[in-house]
Amino acid sequence: MGKKDALDSNGGFHRVSTFEDLDVWKVCRALRVAVANLVDTLPKEEKYRLADQLLRASRSVTANLAEGYGRFHYAENVQFARQARGSLYEILDHLSVACDERFISNETFQRKREEVLRAVAVVNGFIRYLAKAKANLTVNE
Repeated sequence: MGKKDALDSNGGFHRVSTFEDLDVWKVCRALRVAVANLVDTLPKEEKYRLADQLLRASRSVTANLAEGYGRFHYAENVQFARQARGSLYEILDHLSVACDERFISNETFQRKREEVLRAVAVVNGFIRYLAKAKANLTVNE
């Protein structure tokens, strides 16, 4: 796929040649790394339970954004971004379990919650951008 314009987190546009250039993917990648670091602090008996669920959900976010990018159609890209958003909310629920089970402090939970909700906001902005780009494409055809 050739280069195309994408909305950046500052409301401007920049050239994109791969999903790795998308600000939404970068934000979610940082969250994925943060979740992986957090998982390392969980009790060993949670390795195949909560830790595994957190890792899978965090990896699903960036994987869905990458797969949507590779579909080359706005509607499909939006659908994959929506799936990524769902995985973000799944992470939030798993974090609440970690807090409720006292695997993480309430302060850690609140910080991670803010990170997840920031990623949700960026994904929502990406979805709006894709919907608008599709509408503009349809108008210009």
